[in-house]
This record gives sequence, C-alpha cells and structure tokens, in this order.
Amino acid sequence: MYSININLIIIGITVLVSIVGFGQKKVFQNLSFHIGYIMYRRQWYRMFTYALLHGGWGHLFINMWVLWVFGTNVEQQLEYHCHWGNISDWIYLLFYIVSIGFSTLYDLYKHKDNPDYVAIGASGAVSAVVFASIVFNPMDKMIIFPIQIPMPGFVFGILYLAYSVYMSRKNVDNIGHATHFWGGVFGAAFALIIRLLN
Repeated sequence: MYSININLIIIGITVLVSIVGFGQKKVFQNLSFHIGYIMYRRQWYRMFTYALLHGGWGHLFINMWVLWVFGTNVEQQLEYHCHWGNISDWIYLLFYIVSIGFSTLYDLYKHKDNPDYVAIGASGAVSAVVFASIVFNPMDKMIIFPIQIPMPGFVFGILYLAYSVYMSRKNVDNIGHATHFWGGVFGAAFALIIRLLN
C-alpha cells in the first residue's frame, strides 16, 4: 500500500523554518509562543507555529532525531491499526498538530498574566510522539542518558513524567517541563484510544 512519510515532511519543514529563524529575528518574533500576542492580540496561530522554531542547532537536532526515531514507529503502528487505506498518514499529521497545541494549554493558563512569556520548540509534540510509541510498544527497551541501563518503555515513561513534574515545580531552568509532561499524557491517551478501537 502506498504511503507518504508525513513524519519526514514534518521534520523537513521544522528544520527549514528553524534554520531561517536562526538568522532572521523577525521570523522568530512572528512565530514564537508569546503570551502577550496570544492573549491580548488574539494571535492563536502562535500556539502551533512555535513548534517550528528552536533555540539552536543542539535543540533542533535532538528534537528532530527523537521525532524521526519514534515518529517512524508511530506511523507504522497507525498504518497497522487503522484499516482505512492511507488515512493513517493524515491521522498522524492531525495527532502531531493537535499535540503541539494541547501540550501548551497548561503554560497558557499558568502564564496568562505574564505577557512577556515566550516559548519555542517542538518538544511537547515530540514528547507526545514518544509516549504514543511507548503505549504501542510498552516493553520495547529504552535508555535514559547518561545512564546506559536499558529499561522497558513503560518504566521510562513513568520516570520521565515524574521527572517532568519535579522539574516543572522546581522551575530552575529554561526548559518547558510542563509542556513535556502534557505532551506525553496526550500522546499516551491518543495511542491508548487507537489500541482500544482496534
């Protein structure tokens, strides 16, 4: 059955826009998750376009590498579970787009009174993809860097969610741990629904 690789298209577009954003501050300013523009200027599109931007090459590489590894698996699982022709490609695309917006709802509420709050990166959506892959393959081995100890995916998932909650409460770095958490929750719920329906 013919199938396009939506995951690679997402990665390609994200890489392209991110690279352009590295060199053009205006692109960065126009697409970022900026509370002031979202809440007071009603630029709701920013709840999705922020995922096309990254803070540097390392940030971009890690997100896209993880998306490539786990997104490929999720695409294959959807093709297996969805018996309606090529609709699995579009289900994956819709899942990815919705996960971008869903993963920032908590931050939108938490920072609604802070008009200067800005966020970028596809980490929330990537987290959703990782957790969807875990639910589809809960016993597949995963590794937490730098600890080189393989563990079942569901164990990794539990530890990662607990870590995200802990770091979100500490609020000591510039990482969107709440976005990672809610992205993961959304991805797990999505995959669970797909599995229950088939």
